[in-house]
Amino acid sequence: MEGKDLNNTVRFEASKLEKQSIKDIVTKVYDALEEKGYDPKNQIIGYILSGDPTYITSYNNARNLIRQIDRDDLLEEMLKVYLKQI
Repeated sequence: MEGKDLNNTVRFEASKLEKQSIKDIVTKVYDALEEKGYDPKNQIIGYILSGDPTYITSYNNARNLIRQIDRDDLLEEMLKVYLKQI
């Protein structure tokens, strides 16, 4: 961390993947996991925390779809939705 001013906040900006695309992808992944008998919430959380795509089934191309979304973007969108609901 040499050379960094620890008194200033670094601004984080996620990439510009369309919000609707993120929603569509997560919905498809969720549905694929559910169809294969997995608990979609647990599997998606496992993927987000670990970065390991094997938490997501390859059924219906779900694993490739979820990997199109940067995990930071996914967390950002989930947080936005959550905050709108409380």
